[in-house]
Amino acid sequence: MRVSVFGVGYVGCVTAACLAQAGHEVVGVDVDPFKVGSIMEGRSPFFEPGLDELIGEMVHRGRLRATTDHSDAVESSEIALICVGTPTNSDGSVRLDYLRHVLAAIARELRTRDRYFVLGLRSTVLPAALTDELIPLIESNSRKSADGHFGIVYNPEFLREGVALADFLDAPWTIIGATDPRAGDTVADLYKGLKAPVIRTDIQTAALVKYFSNAFHALKVVFANEVGTLCRELGADGAAMMSVFCQDTKLNISPKYLKPGFSFGGSCLPKDLRALLSEVGKRGLELPVLGSILHSNETHLKRCIHLVTETGRRRIGLVGLSFKEGTDDLRESPAVELAERLIGKGFDVRIYEPSIEQGRLHGTNLNFLEKSIPHIWKLLVENLEELSQHAEVLVVMQPLSKKNDLRHFAQMRPGQICIDLARTLPPEDVSGEYIAMDLPRQTACVQSANNVALAGMPVSLRALSPSANPARLAGPDGVR
Repeated sequence: MRVSVFGVGYVGCVTAACLAQAGHEVVGVDVDPFKVGSIMEGRSPFFEPGLDELIGEMVHRGRLRATTDHSDAVESSEIALICVGTPTNSDGSVRLDYLRHVLAAIARELRTRDRYFVLGLRSTVLPAALTDELIPLIESNSRKSADGHFGIVYNPEFLREGVALADFLDAPWTIIGATDPRAGDTVADLYKGLKAPVIRTDIQTAALVKYFSNAFHALKVVFANEVGTLCRELGADGAAMMSVFCQDTKLNISPKYLKPGFSFGGSCLPKDLRALLSEVGKRGLELPVLGSILHSNETHLKRCIHLVTETGRRRIGLVGLSFKEGTDDLRESPAVELAERLIGKGFDVRIYEPSIEQGRLHGTNLNFLEKSIPHIWKLLVENLEELSQHAEVLVVMQPLSKKNDLRHFAQMRPGQICIDLARTLPPEDVSGEYIAMDLPRQTACVQSANNVALAGMPVSLRALSPSANPARLAGPDGVR
């Protein structure tokens, strides 16, 4: 495949050299004559282990060259990968002027080009900039639309300086967010020879994966440093403790709990966090990440409550009351807190919780429930059918697995709303209005098998743009 790579800094140079190694015909493009000259002489313009040798070999074989002429690059390629920098403005926002300049220049070259062309962005940029500014910029400068004349793909990179070649050749994934399947197929062909699985998704998801991956890496560094600080104060070896901690790949270092959902609760997490923070306070330490966890959890609970109250409906049916499915433990359950606050606001609440039976609860568990919701036994119903008959809004706070339970959501009345805080229901299986905290906002989101762009499925840019497909809020999958 004939590929142009715009911007031959760390990302672009590594990308160009590795794609040439994979057998593609690659031209690197840059405004800096030093970078272009270095590549043409078979040298890397900067130090990266192994890159000098790879560039020298690829230039010698005729698979890689470089130029300052963007017109030549576009003319001699069928796909352009954009790797120019997106530095930070003084207010923290993304500086887009380099990206605008390159995209406008490429777009103007497309005015007289009849063949289909693909623009693949590897520069780090937020979804709103793509959909609201950059894609309209390409369309206006090319005088063509992204509906068929050309395709746009967001293809984020995850290269670490110092090991960039290894990261490219043995990547954890190749993520392709495309405006149309043809564009996605074209970019996927670039990576055919690599072992990494190819993830096909929408353009917004692809862009955000890059940002949240980096945010999570930063969070891990800060978390480990705060842990180490507290361990030192407690007379423990922080590195030794974290070494043991990381050996748990079932819960600690795993996808477990990393799903948008309801707030956490129960007898362990809140209690143990408070104990740690009490010790932090006694020792006069400042550990803001650990200190913000409970506040963030409470803030999320308030968002969930607001999601229910903003419907304007008064008859509410709650599915689940314990802090997680499969238990009758109600201590510090966020579902109990949500029910208590709704009742306090005057809502007509009924609750379906199959694990709770009057006469079986006792001790602290019973005292907590009856103190939080004094008339709880009058509010409990025996099954989902009874709950559905009462409710204008059904709020799901626990994962549902029984087919019989799921059937009730496929038979919801017109105008009935399902708020899925546990993110347990496929939206297409809900006949009423479906809302979840982590789905795009919509103004009218009556989900059905014939009327839905499902999260996680590739959809067109037009379908996802706020103006073309305004949407209602959506909700979480329970982190327990």
